[in-house]
Amino acid sequence: MAKPNYSFAKRQRDLAKKQKKEDKLRRKSEGASDNPPQDDELQEVPPQTTDDEKPAD
Repeated sequence: MAKPNYSFAKRQRDLAKKQKKEDKLRRKSEGASDNPPQDDELQEVPPQTTDDEKPAD
């Protein structure tokens, strides 16, 4: 009977772990860069009205 190759199995586990970690990091970085907050989105300034534009009571 052949001996199990523990070194090969460990290497495969390590490679799978590394790949999963890289994928997770890539997803995080893509998610952060997809929707960065814009300055004009953070502050909504209502349009200024002048005395002429105000409705009469």
